[in-house]
Amino acid sequence: MTEKPLSEIITANLRQEILLSGKSKGRIAREIDVAPATLSQYLSGRILPSLPTFARLCAALDCSADEILNVKAITASHDNE
Repeated sequence: MTEKPLSEIITANLRQEILLSGKSKGRIAREIDVAPATLSQYLSGRILPSLPTFARLCAALDCSADEILNVKAITASHDNE
């Protein structure tokens, strides 16, 4: 079974958390102090946010880094190797 690249996991989980937040992408971009186009690049997987921006994203979305990074699933897959 082929594993998804981490960047795909992050972008998919980030999109999901944005939907769950009920906030507009414009509002989130303002809250994390990035241009809306930059947020769009995060969501398309073209670029990943810096660590400080990632922390602001988690705060704006009221979620943990684990939820976006899917740390538990990644750790479990490595435990099974």
